[in-house]
Amino acid sequence: MMNNVIRQSLIGGLMALSLGGISLPAIAGGGSDISEAPYNEIQLNPISMREAETLVGKQEVYFFDVNTLEIWAEGFVPGAVFFNVQNWRELLPKNKDAVMVFYCANRLCTASNMAARETMKLGYTGVRHMADGIFGWRMSGRATEKP
Repeated sequence: MMNNVIRQSLIGGLMALSLGGISLPAIAGGGSDISEAPYNEIQLNPISMREAETLVGKQEVYFFDVNTLEIWAEGFVPGAVFFNVQNWRELLPKNKDAVMVFYCANRLCTASNMAARETMKLGYTGVRHMADGIFGWRMSGRATEKP
């Protein structure tokens, strides 16, 4: 009995090691069919919560919250603009060099990644991405506003 358990563990381990040498394409799924993860040539410019906090309330600095309305209503970075709208281009500043910080819920949320990249495609150079999102912001005890 014990030998069978050890043998199965060894076989499983060896199979895992042998499969590790096979190169498979990166795949992503979210409840739908599995497909290859998109590759983005536009690299994001990350910003830490500590650095972002020093920019809150400063001139020519814009915070864009790309969350759902439900998450937005629970609180957002002070001064942030709700960005998850159809006419999002109208929310962008005229100055293409202005600092803009995009965030969504947390590191698992990709809405702010997409919004930041789309903004960069329009020629904006000061785009930053705060990956920890509003949940990281709140959990760290930083101040929030509510609509």
